[in-house]
Amino acid sequence: MTDRLLLIEDDERLVGMVTKYLRAAGFEVEHSSTGEAGLARLARGNISAVVLDVMLPGIDGLEVCRQARAVSDVPILMLTARGDETDRIVGLEIGADDYLPKPFNPRELLARLRAVLRRRHAIARGDTILRFGRLEIDPASRQVWVDGAERSLTSYQFDLLLILARHAGRPLSRDQLMDLVKGESLEAFDRSIDVHISRIRAAIEDDPKHPKRIITIRGAGYLFARTQDSRGSHR
Repeated sequence: MTDRLLLIEDDERLVGMVTKYLRAAGFEVEHSSTGEAGLARLARGNISAVVLDVMLPGIDGLEVCRQARAVSDVPILMLTARGDETDRIVGLEIGADDYLPKPFNPRELLARLRAVLRRRHAIARGDTILRFGRLEIDPASRQVWVDGAERSLTSYQFDLLLILARHAGRPLSRDQLMDLVKGESLEAFDRSIDVHISRIRAAIEDDPKHPKRIITIRGAGYLFARTQDSRGSHR
């Protein structure tokens, strides 16, 4: 089945170039020039991924991302002309899966979209639910529960949690995590993994400031603890 992309962008020249390139690569591409129109189209469903510009007339891309995340876990790749790292962190914190600064090479946009979609399609429907005490992770439905209550994660955050869980007990560096989740080596935002880990902890930990499931290993990266004994140690 052909993946359908929603491009939310008001630069008509860029829209024409990106649409032509992605259609030639085999994607179906729909376009909305405002955030309001993009949200309305997304609400109708059948969108595989969203390419979202930060600077839009009316509501901006960050607000579009916030509202989209309230109703959907569709992968969102944000486009920004800003060079400030803070803007990128905000985008990731509110639910974007990846970002690409303007100007960009269409080949990199295609590579990042394929990586996002490959993660989405790679989860086999026959995978069994992973259980770690009170935490349950279902790769098939892409849902996470703690004590039976569903917790909300973005598509990227779910994939990151799943990678950590499947390597439980083994420290993984930021570079390893970015390669494993993306599926290929691409330029990465140094703090993107830290931001996503923070959001995952907020969703699954009792006390995100003192995590017991996803542990920071100084100089090594992050470790997903299989078990937690009564003294609070991790294995």
